[in-house]
Amino acid sequence: MAGGGGSEARTSLTAFVLGGSVAAVPLLLSAPPPALVSGPGIQGRVALALHVAGINAALLLGWGRAPGGMYQIAIRACFLGFACGCGLLLSFGQSSWRHFGWYMCSLSVFHYSEYLVTAINNPRSLSLDSFLLNHSFEYNVAALSSWVEFTVEKFIFPEMKQITWLSSAGLLMVVFGDCLRKSAMLTAGSNFNHIVQNEKSESHTLVTRGVYGWFRHPSYVGWFYWSIGTQILLCNPICMVGYTLASWRFFRERIEEEEMTLIHFFGEEYLAYKKRVPTGLPFIRGVKVEL
Repeated sequence: MAGGGGSEARTSLTAFVLGGSVAAVPLLLSAPPPALVSGPGIQGRVALALHVAGINAALLLGWGRAPGGMYQIAIRACFLGFACGCGLLLSFGQSSWRHFGWYMCSLSVFHYSEYLVTAINNPRSLSLDSFLLNHSFEYNVAALSSWVEFTVEKFIFPEMKQITWLSSAGLLMVVFGDCLRKSAMLTAGSNFNHIVQNEKSESHTLVTRGVYGWFRHPSYVGWFYWSIGTQILLCNPICMVGYTLASWRFFRERIEEEEMTLIHFFGEEYLAYKKRVPTGLPFIRGVKVEL
């Protein structure tokens, strides 16, 4: 992408904030935040429709003819910002959907920050896929399953979704996991890539400082606990178990694949690092090396 990542980062940030501005609509109406989402009334619906139309017009005017795929970047960032803004509206209300609002904010910030950090940190690997919105079919099915479980259980066992201490614990896991992952991305710099590399570039070095001194795969550790935390936040018992098992299996296979490449790239240097530092994930030791 053009601009070396700087223009993409600025475009995405502007569009994200633009989408998130939906959270300010109740202030213009002098209405409490949940009223706009749960029961906005005629005035609220009109204000919301006008706001969305204004956002779309701003996107077209600002990036409709911009080169380098800027409009596609802006659309995705704005969508994530809008989801975050709606999550904020739910979060600051007292409706039974408040915890789902926390989840919406967590999910949208996670995906947007993946793109933003990549744009700042490693612009050469930047693409629309850096948002991770189309990560995989399985990932999308997992997300949809969690929404379905939350909605069904909310109507059958409404009190089950109002355990604030449990949702708060899940939110802390989410924040910890996302911060750990972004710290790993920033520490690795241009060495970090969303796709496992099969060829070593000239600038590729083995990073062992910072969070990589705690865990060999801190970005995976962060994502693992982030994903489980989202389901604790939603008080989704079925998806919590499913996410734990599926994520554990995915990262076990991913780490083994990645470590074979890292051993090929760095040889004895990585083997010594592997002996010294754990993966950070429970019961996952990484690829077995026969000497």
